[in-house]
Amino acid sequence: MNKKLVMLLFCCLIPVSYAAEDLYDAPSPVDPALSVYGQYKVGVKTIDVTHQDQLNTADFQSKVDRKLTLEVWYPAEAESAINKTTYQHVTRLGKGFEINAKAYRDVPSVKDGKFPLVVLSHGYTGYRTIMYYMGEHLASHGYVVVGIDHTDSTTAEVDFKNSPYSGFVSTLINRSRDQQFVLDYFTEQKTWLSGSVDTDRAAVIGYSMGGYGAINTIGGCYDFNAEGLQRLNFPAEAAASLAPVFSFCSAGREETDPRWKSMIAYAPWGQERNLHQVEALSNIKVPSLYVVGNHDDVSGFDSGVKKLYQQSGAKHTNMLVYQQVRHNVAPHPAPKIAYEDADDYGHYYEPVWRNQTLNLTNQHFNLAFLDCHVKSKKARCDMLPKESSATQIKGDDGNFNTAWPGFYARFGMGMEYYRKD
Repeated sequence: MNKKLVMLLFCCLIPVSYAAEDLYDAPSPVDPALSVYGQYKVGVKTIDVTHQDQLNTADFQSKVDRKLTLEVWYPAEAESAINKTTYQHVTRLGKGFEINAKAYRDVPSVKDGKFPLVVLSHGYTGYRTIMYYMGEHLASHGYVVVGIDHTDSTTAEVDFKNSPYSGFVSTLINRSRDQQFVLDYFTEQKTWLSGSVDTDRAAVIGYSMGGYGAINTIGGCYDFNAEGLQRLNFPAEAAASLAPVFSFCSAGREETDPRWKSMIAYAPWGQERNLHQVEALSNIKVPSLYVVGNHDDVSGFDSGVKKLYQQSGAKHTNMLVYQQVRHNVAPHPAPKIAYEDADDYGHYYEPVWRNQTLNLTNQHFNLAFLDCHVKSKKARCDMLPKESSATQIKGDDGNFNTAWPGFYARFGMGMEYYRKD
């Protein structure tokens, strides 16, 4: 049986153990202001695309066509939005689940308006809808959002129990190239969104390995050496010869694509292992927001994401820090089936913060940051905090200091915000 047929059977015929479920409670009156759904109904479409003639990471010599599955969220015509859809995927242990969406499947896009493109990139391992809440939210506010299933790096492809790093080499080579390809695809190909997507104003949002790729996409460089590749189980001779192959900038291009107007990286991996070139990070010009937990034990905080923030050269470099949070700052809440095993549940769960609270806060800051730097809305720039701590302190007069913009008084706690501008 060929590999393509095996993947089709695994991805599409695996039984779903539960009926479609809702992952979120009803909104509360103290949710961050910009977490509220926008003016547009949201359409969603799944498409398959091919990035031709890419390096074959099985032999590092031949070329192969790299197939990608994309989930595309977009502002939709309201009268066509009748029945909401669902998303189906599998957990790290291959257990199927289905979740209810706010979006409407395959409906026509809004005819009037040009909407910036946002690329949404999952971690290792993940899937294209692991941040579906963000895709739907941004689309409702006038963005076209494209979630990527990064081939070789999804929960459906990687046997997390028996061969957890089988797709890691492919991920290192292809993550930023996939992100750049999506921008090129919607620029060059005729699609149902050709009249309404604005690829001259684009942003990339990446989580974990997606953030590792996003930093490279906007101009950061990877800095691999033979010793680092040997730690990834490359033989010494191969590691020495292949180090330059893994060390590249700007998604493998000579220069960073000027259409990228903003980057948001959630818990981006790599800096703790010194895989990013400091000199190149200082040359980054794209406005950037780093989002991280101060106890991130995968990407690291002090020697990891905080160093990325400090070394990034963009004038508008920001960092949101969640206190008492580890690595899972971006995924949607765990589906019910994930509660059966710690390996699955741990892919989503945060021990102190609720995932819903993290997701809503992410929606607020993503919209503020993208509206500020992609759509040039000054009022949204003013929604980014100027005070470093979200925790309000009662003064001697009995009054609290002012809350962060968009946060209900006394309820914005456990966060810090830093900005270089």
